[in-house]
Amino acid sequence: MTTSFKDHFSGHAATYAAYRPTYPPRLFAWLASVAAQRRVAWDAGTGSGQAAIGLADHFERVIATDASAAQLTHAAAHPRVEYRVAAAESSGLAAASIDLVTVAQALHWFDIPAFFAEVRRVLTPSGLLAVWCYGDPTLDDPVLDDILRRYNRGTVEEYWPPERGLVLDEYRAVRFPFGEMASPPFSLEAGWSLADLMGYLRSWSATNRYVKARGVDPVVHVEGEMRPAWGPPETKHIIRWPVTLRVGHE
Repeated sequence: MTTSFKDHFSGHAATYAAYRPTYPPRLFAWLASVAAQRRVAWDAGTGSGQAAIGLADHFERVIATDASAAQLTHAAAHPRVEYRVAAAESSGLAAASIDLVTVAQALHWFDIPAFFAEVRRVLTPSGLLAVWCYGDPTLDDPVLDDILRRYNRGTVEEYWPPERGLVLDEYRAVRFPFGEMASPPFSLEAGWSLADLMGYLRSWSATNRYVKARGVDPVVHVEGEMRPAWGPPETKHIIRWPVTLRVGHE
C-alpha cells in the first residue's frame, strides 16, 4: 500500500520535540485500565514519542511508528519502546498482534479509512483504538490570551493546513467505525516561561508555512507584544488545551 505522506514537521523536528506539551499520566492509566490485555501497544504517528513514553508505564511493549525519520531521531528513548519508520496506513505489524492502538494529535494527517482498515487488521479480538486531539491553547492572563488568539486565528490562520479543521471540529466529522465507549474528560496543562511559549509557537505547522511564504518569523512580533504583560521572562504562566478523546473496540 502506498500513501501520500504530508510532512509538516520534519523540517523543524527538534523544535517540535522540545516544545510540544506532554499528556496527563492519568490518560494512559485510564487507557490501560480499559484495555483487555497490556502486552503490546502501537502508537501511530508518534512524532517524537510523547504518547509512546506514557504508554510504556503500563504496557509490556510499545511499538511507536512515524512516517518521518527526522521526527523519530528526536524521540525519547525507553527500554520498552521500539521506534520504527512506517506509514500509519501500512504499519508492517503482524495481524491480530496489538492490544491497544493510539493516535495522539495525528489522525487528521492520515488517510483515515485506510488507517482504520489497518487498525482492524492488527488489533487482537479484544483490542482497543484510542485517538485524541487537543484544541486551541488558552493562557491564564486575558491580555496574553488575546495576543495568542489573534496570532492563532489572525496572523497564521491562512497558513494552517486544511486538515486542521478536523481538530477544530473535535474529530466529530470523523466516521468512527468501532464500538465507541464513553471516556472521562481530560485536558492538557503546562506552566511555561515566555521562551517556552515562543518555542511552542515555532513548532506549529502554520508558523513554519508562514516563514516559508514570507521569509520572516512572525513569532518575534508576538514575543514583543507579550513581553510587557508577561512579567519577568522566567515567570511561568499556565497554558491549557482541551482534549477530545474517542475510544472504541471491534
